[in-house]
Amino acid sequence: MSFYRNLRPLLFTLPPETAHQLTLNGLRLLGALGRPKPDDEILQQNILRLDFDNPFGMAAGFDKNGEAISGVHRIGFGFAEIGTLTPLPQPGNPTPRVFRLAAERALINRLGFNNRGQIDALARLENWRQKSPQARPVGVNIGANKDATDRIADYETGARRFAALADYLTVNISSPNTPGLRDLQSGAAAGEIMRRVRAAAPDIPVLVKIAPDMSHDDAIGLAELALAENIDGLIISNTTLARTGVAASRYKDEAGGVSGAPVFEMATDMLRAVYRASGGKLTLIGVGGVSSAAAAYAKIRAGASLVQLYTGLVYEGPGLVGRMKAELADMLRADGFGTIAEAIGADVNFDVDKAGE
Repeated sequence: MSFYRNLRPLLFTLPPETAHQLTLNGLRLLGALGRPKPDDEILQQNILRLDFDNPFGMAAGFDKNGEAISGVHRIGFGFAEIGTLTPLPQPGNPTPRVFRLAAERALINRLGFNNRGQIDALARLENWRQKSPQARPVGVNIGANKDATDRIADYETGARRFAALADYLTVNISSPNTPGLRDLQSGAAAGEIMRRVRAAAPDIPVLVKIAPDMSHDDAIGLAELALAENIDGLIISNTTLARTGVAASRYKDEAGGVSGAPVFEMATDMLRAVYRASGGKLTLIGVGGVSSAAAAYAKIRAGASLVQLYTGLVYEGPGLVGRMKAELADMLRADGFGTIAEAIGADVNFDVDKAGE
């Protein structure tokens, strides 16, 4: 922590995307140093028919093109999610498009699914698989091109392309930075996407990433639809358009989604509501505002089987992952749990009327 604390002021003199690329380059080099150390057994579980050494994952958006998977694992993550990847390459929105809100421990981004396209990532992932057959799980987050005439077909294309190489797929219909994309979270469109993605990738886990700005009733409805369409789980949640918690920032009027600490409460409340309403039948991944073991533990006790982070690393550095794993293991034992699986949903009262959310 002290090393990163000294380095962070220098990194923060650079534009966020420049600092991000330097970090990716460093992790790419680090990945050549070998596999990560084994984790505490209390953190290990089998979820989504996959073995996870620990519940912490790198969220999508960090390694969009799958350039540093081994490095992400090497700093201690139990899994990595690359993307969002679209069928065709696209540059995303004009720069500047990422803003640090240091006082609020948040970011605002309007990247717009910038990536080199699925074909580029597919070749890289296939090569990585051949070199790292026993590696920790890797998910692929798929999206639609901004100018696609049939966005639902784009999701089907992504699912078909990565079905044989990904450990799981994430359907991203919740980014606020592609106009109209969030409309796909409701009604017939969501059901059609789920059906076509499941048909294109019948043998691997599929999750849907949703927005924290949905009402709890809408999120619960989407969870019920996911169960009906044989979808394995939800990722709760993406960035928010709300400016609660960042109203004092000079960047508050910048377009884009807020991530980091201001999202924690709203995302965790939604996670709890969906877990309770679904009776724990869906696998939930908790995202938003995780920068400590206590925050991760709160999401697990609210119903998350796994936890992802990204913004927390910007402010805490790569050593955060190891600290969280050690502290979470201590918390689990202090509360009398023998495995992390026993703690999932521990704070959820299934007798509460979900209409009172």
